[in-house]
Amino acid sequence: MRLTLDEYAKHFKMSKEMINSKLRAKKLNYIIENGVTYIIVTRSSLEPQKREAIHQEKKEQQVQQKKQAQINNAPTPAKAKTTVSMVISLYQKENQQLKDKIAYLEAKIDKLIDDKEQMLRDEMSKIEQVYSKKDEQLKNILELINTKLTIERENETIHEIETIKPIDKKKETKIVELKEYLKNLDIEPQQRKIIKKRFLSAYGSDIRIIKQNGKIYLDFSKYDYSDLLN
Repeated sequence: MRLTLDEYAKHFKMSKEMINSKLRAKKLNYIIENGVTYIIVTRSSLEPQKREAIHQEKKEQQVQQKKQAQINNAPTPAKAKTTVSMVISLYQKENQQLKDKIAYLEAKIDKLIDDKEQMLRDEMSKIEQVYSKKDEQLKNILELINTKLTIERENETIHEIETIKPIDKKKETKIVELKEYLKNLDIEPQQRKIIKKRFLSAYGSDIRIIKQNGKIYLDFSKYDYSDLLN
């Protein structure tokens, strides 16, 4: 009787390492067939129970091998024939799937376009708000500049727009134009020019000097001009 390494280890309760050691020491008889090592065991060396167990195991292995061979040799079941209706049904199913996918993609594209347009509208609204604020700020700045210029012009012309109060006939001879007054003085022309420049320089800072229509007037009834006329 011959046993494989696994069978020998199982029935004699011995590890494979120990069996291989005995084989190398040539303490066991063995043969090699198709690359499989078989250990030769004499029936007389086996107990009756072990012989029966080995015999039964061999029998079961043979039965399993026959069943496996039957399964391997069993004819392959014939494939179901593909009919025209099956092909049409398959194409219809695939076509419907493609239609559903196209509809989904179109809906997704429409949503993306709507979102993009909404983003553009929001950006335009923000830009318009920014420019509106800038325009308002520029308008306020221009108004401030215009107000400042108006105030400066008013300060420059405040004396020019003063109107001379009606002159009392009794005091009429005491309000005279500077140029006419200087003509009546017995002084040199050069001296008259110096006095005139003196009055022009003091205009704006001296309330005694009245200017109207580009001419300077003197009011001797109210003021003394001796400091400017000397």
